[in-house]
Order: sequence, then structure tokens, then C-alpha cells
Amino acid sequence: MKRLTCLIVLASMALTMSGLAHSSEPNAAAKPDLAAGEAKVTAVCSACHTADGSRGMSANPILQGQHPEYLVKQLTEFKDGVRKNPVMSGMASILSPEDMRNVAAFYASKKAKDGASKNKDLVALGEKIYRGGIAKKTVPACAGCHSPNGAGIPAQYPRLGGQHADYVKVQLTAFRQGDRTNNAQMSSIAANLSDKEIDALSDYVAGLR
Repeated sequence: MKRLTCLIVLASMALTMSGLAHSSEPNAAAKPDLAAGEAKVTAVCSACHTADGSRGMSANPILQGQHPEYLVKQLTEFKDGVRKNPVMSGMASILSPEDMRNVAAFYASKKAKDGASKNKDLVALGEKIYRGGIAKKTVPACAGCHSPNGAGIPAQYPRLGGQHADYVKVQLTAFRQGDRTNNAQMSSIAANLSDKEIDALSDYVAGLR
């Protein structure tokens, strides 16, 4: 009988400790606060990315409708110095992990607006690479990771459809030159793209919807 009592007490203690462990996990089940995210965006991000992450300056990415997990990853890597950008590193340095989740959720909650391609002469080449890759250069189809309509895959690959062509071009070039190093797969792919192919892809995804 005493042994049974001891076993019950031990089991009860184990459950209690387990509950305490879970309850002590910081914001384990906390949902992002969109209002707090909007306030932080207004104070920190809106000057470059507009109030809702929409179509601002072409040198800055459109954040509307972007996957929140991807945005958190990028902000974290800016803060940690994994992704290099003096302006963004400074901005991210004042954000807590909770701030990042709230900001990312706010931008993700906005419906992305359609963009448009500008160079008709390059659209066909851009579409060919995006959908079929370049076999002789071992460049895979972009659609395989970023989806046929450019929506991306949550938590893994960013949304590209409608993104500014200028921004996409700068990022692909940075991957190719080794200036951006936070994605080995993209560095390997971009290393095999010519200037014309980068221009074509950038313009094509700008109009992808």
C-alpha cells in the first residue's frame, strides 16, 4: 500500500513539474498581437516600408502578405548580423523576438497588391526560367520553391509574386556575388545566372499573380 502511495505521489509530482516547465516557456502559445505589431511598424518600419508594407520605394521590399515565419527569420538574421544591411541591422537591433512576431503577423495579415512587369522583351525569358529552370546551368525552376503563382511556401520560401523588380534584382545579384549569404541554396542558384537572366526573372516575378 505504501509503495502504491509513493508511486501516486511521484506521478503527481512529475505531472506538476511538466506543467510548470510548459508554463515557463516564454510565450509558448502566445498569439501575435496585431495592434502591437501595427504600433511598432508605425514607429520603426513605415518610413521605408509604408504603413502597411505595400508598394513603396522599389529599393525596399513589399512586405504585404509575406509569410510571417520568413519575416521573423530575416529580422532575426539582420539583428544577429547573419544578413548584412546597416540600416536593417540597426532597426532590427531594437526589436525583441515578440516585436518581430507582432510586426511579421501585421504585415502578413495584409492582402498583397498585384504588380506588373515592365520589359516585354524579357518576360518570355523570365517565365521560361521561373517555370522550367535552365538545365544546362543546373538552375532549377523557381516555381518549385516559390510556387507557380509566386505565393511561396509558408515558413520556407518567401512570396515573390508582385515584388519590386528592382529589389529582386539587387537580392539575386547579392546572392551571386556573395554579399548576401543567409541562404546557401539561393547563393548556389544565383551563381549560375547571367545579368540578363537576373533582369528577366526580376521583371517576370514583378508581374506574377
